[in-house]
Amino acid sequence: MASSRRVGYAVVGLGSIAEISVLPAFANSKKSRLVALVSHDLARAKQLGAKFGVGNCYAYENYDQCLDRSDVEAVFVASVNGAHAEQTIRAAAAGKHVLCEKPLANTVEDCRRMVEACRAGRVYLMTAYRKYFEPGSVALKKLVTSGKLGRLRHLFSTYTEVVDPAKAQAWQLNRKLSGGGSLMDLGIYSVNTMRWIAGSSPIEARAHAWTEDPKRFSEVEDNIAFWLTHPDGLVCQGSSSFSAAAASFVQVHGEKGWAALNPAFAFEEERRLFGKIQGRWFEQAFQVIDEFALELDAFADCIYSQRNPEPDGMEGLRDIATIQAVYQSVREKQPVRIAAESL
Repeated sequence: MASSRRVGYAVVGLGSIAEISVLPAFANSKKSRLVALVSHDLARAKQLGAKFGVGNCYAYENYDQCLDRSDVEAVFVASVNGAHAEQTIRAAAAGKHVLCEKPLANTVEDCRRMVEACRAGRVYLMTAYRKYFEPGSVALKKLVTSGKLGRLRHLFSTYTEVVDPAKAQAWQLNRKLSGGGSLMDLGIYSVNTMRWIAGSSPIEARAHAWTEDPKRFSEVEDNIAFWLTHPDGLVCQGSSSFSAAAASFVQVHGEKGWAALNPAFAFEEERRLFGKIQGRWFEQAFQVIDEFALELDAFADCIYSQRNPEPDGMEGLRDIATIQAVYQSVREKQPVRIAAESL
């Protein structure tokens, strides 16, 4: 494939994240182009097709027709969490590469099916974590790997927001569709980021969940705090909430200093990386950019060069294995070992 040609994408699932962030990103993309839209509601697909200049619109029942198109080379799966596995597996069977929103799926078993389907179809599978390409997060990762903080001792991260009642009722509070509450929607960023920064996966999880509104949060968790222990003894602490003001951060403590990225995950705010190393303060600001366009083009680069993306499907699977252990710890009220085959 000539690198000057843009990869053609179909976007599957046209909720708020697609309308607000994914679809507009194609206008800022240098290596990707929007070819088709797929929604549970054909009228919704046509509405957004008119808005973004896309004539090829399909309902879910016609998904296979979309996958038959030769100009659709990759699929961006942005549907509800519970639909990711089926839509990815069908795309892989049609020979289409898949960029799938997080969480990769609701269970480790579904994640594994997705990974295996993409391997069998000889297509690439990437889990959509923007921070792997966002400059502030990349700068924090480079600072850690440079050794300037010394050996890592603790990592802390949180992501909170007050969910919109109407939106939450539609799918976020429905366990079948979402797979979980604030941990699956928000805390997963902390889980993945701390694994990425540490360069290893945890082997044990312990956690506690709580809420002041048990009627509303009868199926999924509202607030949750979790502790993840890594093989070398590093402890990562995280939390998430559906009932606290919007905020997110990552803070890394090493033997020689500490560094924090705040906000860490919201894509509409300026990020600041700051800290103190061997007695000296530092601070760096990162302006708002289109992180979704960076993500689209990074995946296009992988398709061009025929190399496995980072983060790939196995990274998404490892996060779900960690999250399942966290949920088990909440239920059993004790530490839970994370399955070795998932690390």
